[in-house]
Amino acid sequence: MNLRPHIEKFSRRFAEVEASLSDPKVFDNPSRAQELSREYARLKELVATGTAYLKVERELAENQALITSEPADSELAAMAKEELPQLNDALKRLTLDVQRGVVPPEPTDSRNTIVEIRAGAGGAESALFAADLYRMFTRYAETKGWKVEPMDSSPSDLGGFKEVIFGVNGQDVYKNLKYESGVHRVQRVPATEAQGRVHTSTCTVAVLPEAEEVDVEIRPEDLDIQVCRAGGHGGQGVNTTDSAVRIVHKPTGTEVRCQDERSQHKNKAKAMIVLRSRLLNRKIADEKAKYEAQRSSQVGTGERSEKIRTYNFPQNRVTDHRIELTLYNLANVLEGDLDDLVGPLMNDDLEQKLSAVQT
Repeated sequence: MNLRPHIEKFSRRFAEVEASLSDPKVFDNPSRAQELSREYARLKELVATGTAYLKVERELAENQALITSEPADSELAAMAKEELPQLNDALKRLTLDVQRGVVPPEPTDSRNTIVEIRAGAGGAESALFAADLYRMFTRYAETKGWKVEPMDSSPSDLGGFKEVIFGVNGQDVYKNLKYESGVHRVQRVPATEAQGRVHTSTCTVAVLPEAEEVDVEIRPEDLDIQVCRAGGHGGQGVNTTDSAVRIVHKPTGTEVRCQDERSQHKNKAKAMIVLRSRLLNRKIADEKAKYEAQRSSQVGTGERSEKIRTYNFPQNRVTDHRIELTLYNLANVLEGDLDDLVGPLMNDDLEQKLSAVQT
């Protein structure tokens, strides 16, 4: 793929955006100014990356020319040959960075995110695994400097979760977390297993980009809103007021419950955020299904029914089935070290999109 025309295109567009931002009138429209500012920051980084790419490409060509033109035993040829591995590595890395710029970013990549974890097959062990996944994602968020905001949960008797919903706020949250949607499978000996047999359990994870009001239209008459008293472990009242909120979107049957806050108004606001995000996710899934139906080769739909990853404790193994990647660092992954999984998934996604751009 010839990247030079794309790099030149980045530079031209960067100059256009820079000129637009230098006009004070653009700030009369705050949303437009914010959009241009985000594009400016993205293009500035791409132009710098493109410049570095062209420099390394030029140096690599010069070194290869020296190797072929100079005598094999000359000092210049030896130095040029010694630099080749470093230049090739740099070019490979920069090529990926420029290619990411060729594929337009998804509008939702910069959004804050709602994560929903639900216990699946496996009973109590599945609920305990849901708690492990919750901890894994919160640790990952900490490493990225993101803020985690609990929204709702349904604890199990042994300290796990039947369901846990939380928000993650920060830079490029959805861009990094969107690959976690699907069925996560665990293989291990449960604490309650007396004979030491390995059990297999599952949890479903849904990652939803936080919706803005303009993304989906929600009419008040389409909502059934109920309030009730929040509950905790064993069914005891968390407080003495009707603070928990349950919202049903009647046209789709989508139901949301939120009881994390003591304030009914705060719970309602959080529930509406979750509802809007679920409806946006439904809209995106419908559009994606139409797109996928038109493609001759499918690379996986990413739906929750698909098993995406296995966590095998006896073998200290994590396997991502979508890209056939296996790592033997299970403990680190569960502590939130997800970069070795997310990075290859991003690269695979990029390759698929580049193929679509070139065809």
